[in-house]
Amino acid sequence: MTLWSSERHLAWCLGLAGLVPFITGGVLVWSAPLVWQATVIDGFVYYSAVILSFLGGVHWGSALQVARPGNRWRLLLAMLPSLIAWPALLLNVVAGLWVLLAGFILIGSYDCSRVGRKGFPTWYFTLRGLLSVVVVLLHLVVLLRLRG
Repeated sequence: MTLWSSERHLAWCLGLAGLVPFITGGVLVWSAPLVWQATVIDGFVYYSAVILSFLGGVHWGSALQVARPGNRWRLLLAMLPSLIAWPALLLNVVAGLWVLLAGFILIGSYDCSRVGRKGFPTWYFTLRGLLSVVVVLLHLVVLLRLRG
């Protein structure tokens, strides 16, 4: 296995492992005893904010690694996920989840753009696409639970 393919394999494993708290939260919000569900929801929201911030850091690191035209714009956009995630934690849970969901959709859209793809291997966007779809769906699962 080449170094590149072993890094790709590790990135996939870590990315999929990063879904565990989202999946666990999505399941437990429906199946845990009622007394635990508020804690599960809080954990889901906090983890969501951390991961959204992390996705901005990915672009920050990419912009700093190699000089490219447009890096200033990428650095500014890299701050946006954190500036979405932090206030989401200050809102009521439902509003915060909607804001975080919008943040994941926005950063996913940027990742798919021509500018957002620069500097990343092509396989990364398959991984990011899968992770983003699962995360968005799980936000909807938790929001559905809070509705009922």
